[in-house]
Amino acid sequence: MKTVLPKVNEIDRRWYVVDVEGQVLGRAAARIARILRGKDKPIFTPHMDTGDFVIVVNAKKVKVTGAKEDQKTYFRYTGYPRGARSETLRRLRNRRPEEIIRRAVRGMLPKSRLGRSLGTKLKVYAGPDHPHAAQVPEILDLQKWPVHSNNKTQVLIGE
Repeated sequence: MKTVLPKVNEIDRRWYVVDVEGQVLGRAAARIARILRGKDKPIFTPHMDTGDFVIVVNAKKVKVTGAKEDQKTYFRYTGYPRGARSETLRRLRNRRPEEIIRRAVRGMLPKSRLGRSLGTKLKVYAGPDHPHAAQVPEILDLQKWPVHSNNKTQVLIGE
């Protein structure tokens, strides 16, 4: 039996629009990372980019559970002395709401060149509008998106 690797020009890349309004941040990010990686395709190969493009809209209206709004902090370092900066999720949501989704999804991708290139296929927008109409994206409802496990298709919550 021979392992068949997909060629770059054989990979069918699709564009999906995901509306995350009212959805839990971590669950939505996990499903988006799975689509970006291409794990739901039969041609999935761990060391290749076989995934699709994902456009996330309404990032400002994503939901978090518990007291994460005030307790979850995001850390960054400017590179200068005393340049450590941290801010809460609430403050980051007011300043740059698309960064919340971007950081959650990037944390679920591989920490390598492959993961960084997969991150470029994620497009996040705070409101309901996006400039990717020319790509004719399909609307993807993550609430009803199937998860494949043990070769059986399970339908997620919301059906």
